[in-house]
Amino acid sequence: MQNMVILGATGSIGASTLSVISANPLAYRVYGLVANASVDKMLALCVAHRPKVAHMVDEAAAKQLRAVLPATLNIQVTTGINDLLGLVTAAEVDTVMAAIVGAAGLVPTLEAVKAGKRVLLANKEALVMSGELFIEATKRSGAVLLPVDSEHNAIFQCLPLEVQANLGRCDLAASGISHILLTGSGGPFLRSDLATLAAMTPAQACKHPNWSMGPKISVDSATMMNKGLEFIEARWLFNTQAEQLKVVIHPQSVIHSMVQYRDGSVIAQMGNPDMRTPIAHCMAYPQRIHSGVEPLDFFKVGQLSFYEPDFERFPCLALAMDACAQGQEATTVLNAANEIAVEAFLQGQIGFTQIAKVNEACLVTVPKRPMGSIEDILALDAQTRVYARETLASIA
Repeated sequence: MQNMVILGATGSIGASTLSVISANPLAYRVYGLVANASVDKMLALCVAHRPKVAHMVDEAAAKQLRAVLPATLNIQVTTGINDLLGLVTAAEVDTVMAAIVGAAGLVPTLEAVKAGKRVLLANKEALVMSGELFIEATKRSGAVLLPVDSEHNAIFQCLPLEVQANLGRCDLAASGISHILLTGSGGPFLRSDLATLAAMTPAQACKHPNWSMGPKISVDSATMMNKGLEFIEARWLFNTQAEQLKVVIHPQSVIHSMVQYRDGSVIAQMGNPDMRTPIAHCMAYPQRIHSGVEPLDFFKVGQLSFYEPDFERFPCLALAMDACAQGQEATTVLNAANEIAVEAFLQGQIGFTQIAKVNEACLVTVPKRPMGSIEDILALDAQTRVYARETLASIA
């Protein structure tokens, strides 16, 4: 039985992970649950799954949880960064699901890697911000890194075994691979009139046609920054050159990504748009387990369509691809700027199309310097957030 810690337990990936665990109770045990401040949700999860440790990032939330958690459950409630890092590196822990959204997930995920854990990576920002350091830490510790994002998991499943075993250090060309085709639905505004985008509301941006996700990732899908971050993540996971990566708009979200081989073959991973499929794949790899997802019914799928991305409609995607070409400093800046811009949009402080403007302003203006440590990365992240907030004030 594997002991699992779930970072981001109260989010959508956390819920899907717990669903897969519940479907396979003899194979997995919830050792630790980590959340930010959602006391009611964490309480319900503690009652249902009986973890050994419940960690709240917010200190006041931890105090509230201690007050309402039945003592008979014998669950330790912790808070603070030291307790969090102690949890993900504990000797009893086998697997860490890294599903905290944003830069906040970087440090605990990296510590789990350094401790040699089996890390199921759903947090894009870990590689977007610290790709080279992250991959090197994986190599040194012998940690097992498995991609949870539906697109990267699909790519992983389509790759030869020798590439799967060498994430971050593989040679795609030597394995006969010509291109990785990263698919994306195009989000809720794929066919909206360009003139209407500036007036789109947070509620409209969060109404994804295929996937059920949290607000931040939903907005990133609407701007296609989500695909841009995945483009950067794929560069590090699969050690790609820019010309080996392509983005394909696929509105139906049935094909989750593809790998194109030198001989003309294209291998695609398909399935219903449900995150329990890639989660179950990573949890059991190289075996297969029940995920609770209905099998794809090809007679109901209908048409599958594909388009080139429109960068006028999706400027954030173009910014991410450009940042990827510039290097790690630029992608760290872009990620920090985007988190601030999306938060401002969700709070009604800026319009939808101004997200890209904030991101571009930070990419152009924030000084970039070589980064050799996690401290350097966090310092650049913090500097960018200050500038992004100043930019918000000037356009609000």
